[in-house]
Amino acid sequence: MKEPKLSRREREILEILYQRGKSSAADVRAAIADPPSYSAVRALLRILEEKGHVRHQAEQLRYVYMPVVPRNKAKRSEVKRLLDTFFEGSPEQVVAALLDVSSTRLTPDELDRMAALIEQARKEGR
Repeated sequence: MKEPKLSRREREILEILYQRGKSSAADVRAAIADPPSYSAVRALLRILEEKGHVRHQAEQLRYVYMPVVPRNKAKRSEVKRLLDTFFEGSPEQVVAALLDVSSTRLTPDELDRMAALIEQARKEGR
């Protein structure tokens, strides 16, 4: 089953929830740069709940929202969407693009860690 795509705002809200663990709609809104209205944030949280990414529970007199999908699973899903959308499903093209964009900012240690990950994948036969 294909997971529903997330809008930019939905991804932004999910990131806030992953960072904080749980938050009310007001807390989420306060954490957004150039936030939409409070009712728009509540609507986005409801949409994320309908898509199965968050759930809510009542705490005192407010709802608090927390992520349902583990961060690693959500990360893999978004990377796959990015791969399919912009890179014809090719991990090689993604790595080439990352190196092109960030080559002046990558430290020797970062390059060594990336090379180690590639070598590990090669050994595991991925």
